Amino acid sequence: MRKLLFLFCLASLLSGCQWLYPSMMLRTPRNYPFSKLNDSISSTDYKISINDFITLRLYSQDGFRLIDFSNISEGAGSSGTSVGAVTTEYLVEPDGTVRLPVIGWTHITGYTIREATQMLEQKFSQYYIKPFILLNVTNRRVIIFPGSPGTAKVVPLVNNNTTLMEVLALTGGITEDGKSTQIKLIRGDPNKPNVYLIDLSTIDGIKEGNTILQEGDLIYITPTIRPIERFLLRIAPALTLLSTILLTITVVNNLKIK
Repeated sequence: MRKLLFLFCLASLLSGCQWLYPSMMLRTPRNYPFSKLNDSISSTDYKISINDFITLRLYSQDGFRLIDFSNISEGAGSSGTSVGAVTTEYLVEPDGTVRLPVIGWTHITGYTIREATQMLEQKFSQYYIKPFILLNVTNRRVIIFPGSPGTAKVVPLVNNNTTLMEVLALTGGITEDGKSTQIKLIRGDPNKPNVYLIDLSTIDGIKEGNTILQEGDLIYITPTIRPIERFLLRIAPALTLLSTILLTITVVNNLKIK
């Protein structure tokens, strides 16, 4: 019986972490070729992507009506400024274009907010005198797994230049079971994503921690593996069953002897 128990334990150990940690996600094999998080990537401003919802508000005369307080009358019926006007959302289509009033279908993906604003002001200048545009993306978000089961969150990117550190702070930081040395930032095409490995365990990681996040980024903090503790937890039901069987056999044998 002892040999049987030993073989059972050995087989379980040899089955690897997949058996011990069936809920662990996004594993990478040994010597995985992680992408390099260089300065041009980590400091890049947010770029408009497909499926983004953008809001656009247009004023003429370099936005004169925004600050023309002389036209604002007292009382709730004031209409001297367009600040309170209804804002409409526009969807960026899968081909990277968005349908806007007057100028129609316009390619917008790949532009930062500032670049898109300048581009649209130039296009609207054909129809308006010195157009002034306020542009924003309203549905940007990232997904973060802080390192423990049941703690994943979808975090809206309210600011244009939200960093990895800010998102970690918004979600309460790295959990006790998370590894600050193994943070995976997954970005780009899901079929062939770029995977960056970030280490925030030392002060040297502050630079990578200030990486500006993009729409759809996935942040996965690798959980700590405790094989012995996990193994004992996994085999506890089997050991209980085995103990029950052995106890039953012992009781039956004792009854026979009597």
